Amino acid sequence: MKSDFKELLREEAKKINIELNEDELEKFEKYKKLLVEWNEKMNLTSITEDYDVVMKHFIDSLEVVKYINEGSNIIDVGTGAGFPGIVIAIYFEGKVNITLLDALNKRLIFLEEVIKNLDLKNIEIVHGRAEEMAHNENYRNKYDIVVSRAVAPLNILVEYNFAYLKLGGKCLLLKGSNVQEEIESAKKAIETLELKITNIFEYKYVYNEEEYKRYIIEIKRIKEVSNKYPRSNGKIKKSPL
Repeated sequence: MKSDFKELLREEAKKINIELNEDELEKFEKYKKLLVEWNEKMNLTSITEDYDVVMKHFIDSLEVVKYINEGSNIIDVGTGAGFPGIVIAIYFEGKVNITLLDALNKRLIFLEEVIKNLDLKNIEIVHGRAEEMAHNENYRNKYDIVVSRAVAPLNILVEYNFAYLKLGGKCLLLKGSNVQEEIESAKKAIETLELKITNIFEYKYVYNEEEYKRYIIEIKRIKEVSNKYPRSNGKIKKSPL
């Protein structure tokens, strides 16, 4: 394994057919350093070793850029430490517009520092709960793409996310190996919210000689639906659709 962080990231990205230039590699390295530094002050991630960050955060998040076009208006719902939103921003270098939404303000303070240090363009940070901000006219029906990673089970996640989309817009939801079970449990929610699963992209990466299967579920908004959705967080969790 290469000890140089940038070289390791460059090589692993090539394996998934993504070429990163020197400027992008520099920004990823800065991002990693800030993540580790701030993680000592607040709980951002349990993943801090170079190889782990490359594989489990950066490579995993980079898979989603394959399904995003330049010029897209994107919201990362439940962005956490910036995955995949910051990764998308680095890769597209200002050629997409990104909103990072999270309910925990201290995470957003960290993300502000990342954006400033990496000189990232066309990014807005929003503090709020997903199900509440989806009723705000500044964000409802505004986005081409919603991305989410490690936020909630699919039957709950679609209700959090769908209302941010324009008609014809799509969710790109990063999921683990139990994807079929999640899809089965989300059928009613997807139908109720006038959504449609249009693709399931499978990808794999090898971590410590073990192969991990991951998925990106593409779900499109095909019709308008009642303004009562999304419901309050308590109702969503107590009685998922």
